[in-house]
Amino acid sequence: MSQQTPSPDVTALQTQITAFVRAFGLHQPDQTPCGRPIPVSEAHALMEIERDGPLPQHELATRLRLEKSTVSRLVSQLHGRGWIERGKRDGDARVIWLKLTDAGRTAATQLATARTATFAALLDAIPADKRDTVLDSITTLVEALRDHR
Repeated sequence: MSQQTPSPDVTALQTQITAFVRAFGLHQPDQTPCGRPIPVSEAHALMEIERDGPLPQHELATRLRLEKSTVSRLVSQLHGRGWIERGKRDGDARVIWLKLTDAGRTAATQLATARTATFAALLDAIPADKRDTVLDSITTLVEALRDHR
């Protein structure tokens, strides 16, 4: 079976997304792009629970677009750090609810502060006349990814 040669546009998109992932540090599994020593998946989980918690575990899986087993391990890691509490509520004992602890709220606040500083610096590095184009392009890319998967 021969491999099809990608079009120049496919090659350019692949090259630029790979460069973005590396430049932003998304390929570093044990720290966020803003330099916090926490896996990116844990940071995203904290962000979701902080924003809308308490949150059912299955809802966290949906929001993060991760398998239930992966989220179960992720929740165990966050619980082990003392950042979340797991519990049940009246009415449905099958649903596991996730809530930040005080330590979890502190960690989420620190992550949010670092994230805001990182994105502010990144935005400052983009010429003002190109910012709308960059934001529109990222929006289009995210929509294409959602539609594709």
